[in-house]
Amino acid sequence: MKNAMELKAVVDRFEDDNAILLVGGEERQVVFPAASLPEGLSEGDYIRMVISYDAKATKVATEEATRLLDQLRGRRS
Repeated sequence: MKNAMELKAVVDRFEDDNAILLVGGEERQVVFPAASLPEGLSEGDYIRMVISYDAKATKVATEEATRLLDQLRGRRS
């Protein structure tokens, strides 16, 4: 698995609070929260998206889920 992957996307349009992005060479349509994009983007603007695996956040979430499940199981017994 690669540590990070970079994708190019173009802003196709805005709908309500979302941006409709066309991602990658196949221009797959993705709905993305407009507030999470850089300010000032317009239809037709290109962006780069970097996606990476966050091992630390995954570990923290897994530990929290395990802790909550253990608590629930403890209450049932």
